[in-house]
Amino acid sequence: MVSNTSYPSTNLSGMKSLVRFLTPRPVQPKKPLFIFLPGMDGTGTLLRTQIDRLVPWFDLRCVEISPKDLSEWQPLARQVSHLIAQEVGEHRRPVYLCGESFGGCLAMQVLTESPHLFDRLILVNPASSFRRLPWMHLGSLITRQLPSLAYRYSAYGFVPFLIEPFRVNRRDREALETAMKSVPVKTAAWRMAMLSRFEVERLPLERMAQPVLLIAGGNDRLLPSTREAKSLQDRFPDAQLTVLPDSGHACLLETSTNLQKILRQYQFLEP
Repeated sequence: MVSNTSYPSTNLSGMKSLVRFLTPRPVQPKKPLFIFLPGMDGTGTLLRTQIDRLVPWFDLRCVEISPKDLSEWQPLARQVSHLIAQEVGEHRRPVYLCGESFGGCLAMQVLTESPHLFDRLILVNPASSFRRLPWMHLGSLITRQLPSLAYRYSAYGFVPFLIEPFRVNRRDREALETAMKSVPVKTAAWRMAMLSRFEVERLPLERMAQPVLLIAGGNDRLLPSTREAKSLQDRFPDAQLTVLPDSGHACLLETSTNLQKILRQYQFLEP
């Protein structure tokens, strides 16, 4: 379970930031820093099934984005970059940036804003194809019109599109539902609108020298993640791709997904 421990932060204008770190385990300053950017829920809590496996290798931080944050991509990326730069400080160590779904788009934006901060990038079912899918635009418009109570109940209807039910245990499924319901309808509509405006084609991915690992759920019912991951692999100079053939969109919640094992397999772990 992720703790509520966090670091206070201010944004570049000196105002209190609406983005903060959650520290799921005690700080380990001598280990590589692993930054997790969450999906549309923004809670930072859904790395839960991977944490114990990653802790022996990394000093973990999960980014939490406040539901009150209605920033566009670039200002949001700058907040995140500033938060990470504060954490890195003067004591340079390897920094891994990992983004899932919405967080995958944010990770690419953050990387291109501040490439000097990061040593490796991990993208899990990045939602960068959202803009090219007409039915997703329709979903964004419908969400804006829903009363708050109706939206909270409709969140249950999205679950089968996000996970393979028999691959996620009950407790983690309930955690997903809780995270989804915690997002106000206004915030959910805003983040869907952000995805509809995210133009990955405009990002200079070809100039990013960091090793990149793309992880795609082969049975993703929400987005064409395998096709999108292959497209992104062609743009990054140093990218590897692994497809989890039976996994859904929220594949990091699946009991059979072992992110540490995947990182080891693709030589993404520090010796």
